[in-house]
Amino acid sequence: LRSGIDILVGTPGRIKDHIQNNKLELSSVKHVVLDEVDHMLDMGFAEQVEEILGFAYKKGSENNPQTLLFSATCPRWVYDVAKKYMKDEYEQIDLIGKKTQRTATTVEHLAIQCRSSQRAGVLGDIIQVYSGSHGRTIVFCETKKEANELAMNASLKQDAQSLHGDIPQKQREITLKGFRNGVFEVLIATNVAARGLDIPEVDLVIQCSPPK
Repeated sequence: LRSGIDILVGTPGRIKDHIQNNKLELSSVKHVVLDEVDHMLDMGFAEQVEEILGFAYKKGSENNPQTLLFSATCPRWVYDVAKKYMKDEYEQIDLIGKKTQRTATTVEHLAIQCRSSQRAGVLGDIIQVYSGSHGRTIVFCETKKEANELAMNASLKQDAQSLHGDIPQKQREITLKGFRNGVFEVLIATNVAARGLDIPEVDLVIQCSPPK
């Protein structure tokens, strides 16, 4: 940062810290990109994002940065909020179209009803049937506690590890690398793993409950 850089990639909180500590100066920024904008503006980051943009934008100025907003899902409210950051003549590029529920035609979807007390046993059987001993499975849970308990449950016949927000970033990277390389077969995760992960050849994805 001290030597000067062309591109800065950061989380809102960290960028704000650097601005407040006078380590970052944004007045000459030419482009601003908000990635996963629906998530960013929905998770309480909106205030931080606005504060950061306030250092790069001047009201009514023609020289404000070009603003690019990326998102896999764009509900109407995202467009409404986006107008605050965009010039009046902004362009909307839609690579998905009207098919909001598009899923791969090669993927089979199943819903299974079971009591929460039976869940671990049922999961173990499902993984055995649909993923086998060597296939890869991702299991999504609502809570960190649930992820930890399932990962340690004896009903799962395959090696399993958990991934959630309480696990340090370095350990998360080691866990993901192990999963990619086949060191263990089952990754049990909260929604910390729901975005931005590219893991090839996953045979089975299980949601422990309908996502909220």
